[in-house]
Amino acid sequence: MNTKKNAFHWVDTHKDYMVNLWKDMVSIDSGIGVKEGGMEIGNLCGSHLEKLGFSIRRYSFDECGDTIIGERGDLSKPYVILMGHMDTVFHKGEVAKRPFTIKEGKAYGPGVLDMKGGDTIALSSLEALHEAGYDFPCKVILVADEEPAHCYSNNPEIIKKEAKGAKCAFNFETGFTDHDITVQRRGCWRFIIETFGRGCHVGNDPQNGRSAILEMAHKIIEIEALSDLSKGYNVNVGTIEGGTVANAAPSYCKVECDFRYVSHDDLPMLREKVNAIVAKQFVPDVTTKISDTFGFDEMERTEGTMELLKVAQEVAKENGWPVPGPKLCGGGSDAAYTVQAGIPTLCSIGVEGARNHTVEEWADVDSLFARAKLMIGILLKVTKQ
Repeated sequence: MNTKKNAFHWVDTHKDYMVNLWKDMVSIDSGIGVKEGGMEIGNLCGSHLEKLGFSIRRYSFDECGDTIIGERGDLSKPYVILMGHMDTVFHKGEVAKRPFTIKEGKAYGPGVLDMKGGDTIALSSLEALHEAGYDFPCKVILVADEEPAHCYSNNPEIIKKEAKGAKCAFNFETGFTDHDITVQRRGCWRFIIETFGRGCHVGNDPQNGRSAILEMAHKIIEIEALSDLSKGYNVNVGTIEGGTVANAAPSYCKVECDFRYVSHDDLPMLREKVNAIVAKQFVPDVTTKISDTFGFDEMERTEGTMELLKVAQEVAKENGWPVPGPKLCGGGSDAAYTVQAGIPTLCSIGVEGARNHTVEEWADVDSLFARAKLMIGILLKVTKQ
């Protein structure tokens, strides 16, 4: 049998093994800010890569798990990047509430889709090819704070630095049930708006109150009205806090906003529109402050990425599988940073499913094996020696 057949045979005969690796990952609490869980899953992935002939480097941070860099082969020549994140959006204790389970062909559990299934596919496709006797120059980049937009690290800069010299990259993010592959992602600008008013007793002294919440309410309506899906951008005022009791005028209010956009050229215009609303005063004497938090850069569609998609489509056609089309995805990912480094990148090639970032998150079990085979076929083509 040839290399592809051997590698496919490994997948077919190691399905339980792959599911158990998936289960092991999901069973680790590696949610936002859970450093010990981030370290544990990083150690698991690092050990697995070492068995496949990779050497391991690490970047360490105070409040999240290490970034794992696995390297194999001569990286002075063009090489392939496999990448992903090991964290989830959930907080510590979620695994105990919703342990990994499989029901009627669907897997459930924190991060089962986003993106521990994808991590499993990345490691399994490498192992299948290794067992088939096919190793190639490769770098694996796994981060532990992608979900909070790298607020605990400088991983975007690390990814861009580590990507230098690569010929292509594959990000094993959440796959979609339509089988399409992401070639472009919208950017995400996150910001906080605070309003500062003056408190009072609303029964005894209402004329001296200046409601920070009322000021914010006017601003929220105008900010939400900036959304224009026909132009590819929309804003969401996602959280709000303010006030203390019902019988006191609120002296403070705070909202957190998320603005999604397609083109980087749109961002200055969007900032200008938001700043104009912030500068307005609807309630006398109330002041307003805006500040950026963390967000994601957009993943631009490039010619190199579209050529790489053709490789994936060829593999699908040759094997009689559904042919993936190009997808513009609204969510951010680290694929933005390999593209910024000039590297053709395919994203969303992980396990397929839906409802990620919710307790209803699920992943199709059969897609774990189908996507591993797709990745094996792609890797054989792009690393043809």
